[in-house]
Amino acid sequence: MEYEGVLVIGEQRDNQVHPVTYELLARGRVLADKLGVKLSCVILGDGLEEYAQESIYRGADIVYVLDDPAFGRFLPGVYCDAIVELIEDVRPEAVITAATTSGRTLMPLVAARLMTGLTADCTGLDIDEKERLLLQARPAIGGNVMATIKTPTVRPQMATVRPKSARPLSPDPTRTGEVVLRACRREGASAAFERILEYVPDTTQEVSVQDAEVIVAGGKGVKSKEGFKLVEDLARELGAAVGATRDVVDLGWIGYPHQIGLSGKTVSPKLYIAIGISGTIQHLAGMQTAEMIVAVNKDKDAQIFKVADFGIVGDLFEVVPEIIAKLRRAKAQGALMRGDE
Repeated sequence: MEYEGVLVIGEQRDNQVHPVTYELLARGRVLADKLGVKLSCVILGDGLEEYAQESIYRGADIVYVLDDPAFGRFLPGVYCDAIVELIEDVRPEAVITAATTSGRTLMPLVAARLMTGLTADCTGLDIDEKERLLLQARPAIGGNVMATIKTPTVRPQMATVRPKSARPLSPDPTRTGEVVLRACRREGASAAFERILEYVPDTTQEVSVQDAEVIVAGGKGVKSKEGFKLVEDLARELGAAVGATRDVVDLGWIGYPHQIGLSGKTVSPKLYIAIGISGTIQHLAGMQTAEMIVAVNKDKDAQIFKVADFGIVGDLFEVVPEIIAKLRRAKAQGALMRGDE
């Protein structure tokens, strides 16, 4: 039996399909159409059958649902057994999943079991239509170059993809597809050497930049750690997440979880405000899919203005404090009108 088709491995959190699944379906749809094959998706969880139709609306032709309490929480061994069994049965030529903590843990295990290759943390996927090969693009050498990787001799071709590096397709209720319920291999699940003794959610962590709808990001143009506080102050006024360029993180002005770009996070917020960011290729690759980009930079020729929807050419140390002051005045006026003071 030949390998054929593209398979997306969906992801769930707290028994709800994670939005990254729909990002993967958008990428998978393009790949499947170029290959002229069907796009399938697998969802593992407990009580997730209701989400199958939504995956079809979002681009899938076939949705495999592995619905069982054994899949309620992520366990690498249990998930690996189920995914390997599915891949051996349906034999897709390409398999993609998200480069999340779960995806990065699961896929090396799956690749080793199937004795195939895996390209991690891809920011771009395409098809060499002549050779029917998956072209897997990812940053290399510290994000300074982009490498395109092929898997020419073994199948399936497998890749993990950065979240927020693609936009989901809008739901199309007219799309039809097939939903396949697969039974959990109980002996595999019960014989696993992994068990969850207790699940304790982390309630202390702030919203990740990848999940934020509004991001205020600062670059080397803020000049110092003290200057970066302007970025944090504006973010606080807007209820936004704080982002940064690699230079800023390397200088120690803020931690790596805030780094945006090829060597950091890829984001796609509704609003991205770039403060003192020149706009290197590496940084633009991590944020240019934002719905709206506002840039503040004193250099009118800065690359960031080429992707910005709105640009302010000016000294950020004058512009940003003025914006903050106006926001505070607007909030105070709003509070007075409501009778809060």
